[in-house]
Amino acid sequence: MELIGHKAEPAPVPVMVGADLFQTQDVEEARQWGVRAFCENRLKKVDGLRPINARMHLRKVRGVGFGRITYGGAVDIDPGCLDSFYLVQVPLSGREVIDTGGQTVCSAGKVGSVINATGASLIRHEANTEKLVVRVEREVLERNCIQHLGHALRQPIGFQPSMTLDGVAGSRWTGLLRWIYESFAVDDQCFDSPIMSAQVEQTVIATLLSAQPHNYSEELNGEERSIAPAFVKRIERYIEDHADQPITIVDLAEHAGVSSRSIFNGFRRFRNTSPMLYLKEVRMRRVNEELKRCRPSETTVTTVAYHWGFTHLGHFTTDYKRRFGESPSQTLAR
Repeated sequence: MELIGHKAEPAPVPVMVGADLFQTQDVEEARQWGVRAFCENRLKKVDGLRPINARMHLRKVRGVGFGRITYGGAVDIDPGCLDSFYLVQVPLSGREVIDTGGQTVCSAGKVGSVINATGASLIRHEANTEKLVVRVEREVLERNCIQHLGHALRQPIGFQPSMTLDGVAGSRWTGLLRWIYESFAVDDQCFDSPIMSAQVEQTVIATLLSAQPHNYSEELNGEERSIAPAFVKRIERYIEDHADQPITIVDLAEHAGVSSRSIFNGFRRFRNTSPMLYLKEVRMRRVNEELKRCRPSETTVTTVAYHWGFTHLGHFTTDYKRRFGESPSQTLAR
């Protein structure tokens, strides 16, 4: 199977067995399918005379979804801000022009695209265009990135939107997709076991983080992060497990069996942050996760913020908006 077009006639991408499928010539029906599979969006047919023939296959493995999409005719897709997921697109035929994050990407041939969770996007899907898509849940991606970094994220992950597919890194990505799509074509239950599904999720995310440049690439590829002393990692685990409890630097020093000064020096040197800022980031992430799970009728922003140790709501709201791109009340309302 060949994902990227060459001068020779490419082998067809096999259809995933058992994948969710829709096919329609109705624009509104196609839009509604897009809402179910991805997010709320606006879909507009560009050529009023030519009908669309939209088709989608989609298969989910834990926090990663694999799909194949074409609209047949030319359409504009306006998904706004994806917010809860990242979308990686690999062209099979035709062309898309994507405006995202203040940049324009022409996705065709040996160039794919990555649409980040933050920032609005607009996709101009030309006639006779078909693509593979990989949807990666933002929460899962961030959790994995944090584990690789060894510290909390200082800002959302931001990938370079243009993806080169014929280089060494791009070949790793397309090679992985080739294996996954071919596996689904042979056996629709190939990744149903918990062990296999977890492995696929981890491999896809690790490959994406290593293959596509982003704002944490330099740090992930550096050597210093891997030699952090054991007490730093022990404190990080303690914070993750006790983030909903009062924690002081004295508590951390007693748990790790080192001095407060050693803790501050260790976090500054190996994590480029302080232990208290690390704790704050963990708590902020937990607030975000809880607000996403709950309904406005079940709780309030104040209740959740207090539970995770944020007592100054003004400062909390400012920091939350800077971290997640929206107010906590907006997260709860969705």
